[in-house]
Amino acid sequence: MDVFTTDFWIPVGSSVLCGAIIGLERQLKGKPSGIRTSIFICLGTCLFIMMGTAHSGAGTDTTRVLGQIVSGIGFLGAGVILTREGLVHGVTSAAVIWLLAAIGAMIGFRHIAESFTIALITVSLLIGIGFLEGRLSFLRRGVHADVKDTH
Repeated sequence: MDVFTTDFWIPVGSSVLCGAIIGLERQLKGKPSGIRTSIFICLGTCLFIMMGTAHSGAGTDTTRVLGQIVSGIGFLGAGVILTREGLVHGVTSAAVIWLLAAIGAMIGFRHIAESFTIALITVSLLIGIGFLEGRLSFLRRGVHADVKDTH
């Protein structure tokens, strides 16, 4: 890990951009994990993977870092899940946090193009399903119900 090389800055920049792409959609929707949080999750995960791979050698397993991230990120995601009036809120935000960590890991393992593809698919799904929920009343039940639909 040498900060004076593109081998360092390409993954760092890519994780910031992927986090920003997803974070912008979350921020515009007023969700708990916006641009900053999304960038930090993606960047932090990328850096942990980069450190793990930089210090690999005989007798080491770089995927152990990945395993710790997968289990640890669940605690961060759990922090955005709330219950209100018997309904659970924030599960999508928690899932997006988990996905941001996966994208950061992909970037840390140098799967740059694939990570941008997943970031764009993620935003497309968030926007597309939100659009469908707004147009198809049978998709608006439980926590997805509009206030005007509950009368």
